[in-house]
Amino acid sequence: WMLEIGRRVASGEPATLPEWNDFSVYLLRGVKAFVVGLVYALPIIILGLCPFTLSLIGGGGQDANALAGIASMISLLISCVIFVYVIFLAFVQPVALMRFTMHGDDIKAGLAFGEVFRTVQEHLGTYLMVVLGTLIASLIAGAGTIACGIGLLFTVPYAQAIVGHLYGQAYVEATGGTPLGGTVPPPAAPAAPTDWTG
Repeated sequence: WMLEIGRRVASGEPATLPEWNDFSVYLLRGVKAFVVGLVYALPIIILGLCPFTLSLIGGGGQDANALAGIASMISLLISCVIFVYVIFLAFVQPVALMRFTMHGDDIKAGLAFGEVFRTVQEHLGTYLMVVLGTLIASLIAGAGTIACGIGLLFTVPYAQAIVGHLYGQAYVEATGGTPLGGTVPPPAAPAAPTDWTG
């Protein structure tokens, strides 16, 4: 649903919220978008498993304290790397998901790493605003817990609508409304003056 909002904004369609009558379409799009996001998140998943693996290797014995110290240092280093990658991912995800959406829900378009990274690099300021806007939307979504969790039924969709709109706006800013990596159609030829005879 959020990506449909982004698609409508990027396509210049009227600013109306999508209906829920295409739930199966949204579900399929969501599963495919999850696959795209999962591929980009693989480094976090792999790095996150490292401390667990180190704790299994540690075992007992007289070297256990030394191994525990080394494992703690490695875990701290991994946590720093994950933190930096999460920030990187916050910039990359809007581009990847909008490429996916604007290319007919094509997973390969979302995983065109070179195009995605180049778009972020060339429009860093635009995607910084998206990251900040997404952070604010997350705070809005969390505000629903104040009303014993019932408010989440309203604040989470509202926050997702904000994020979808931000994704769509950033897409237009980065591409002029064309599919990322696509070509911009040539401008129309100017009309001839009415008194022109030649």
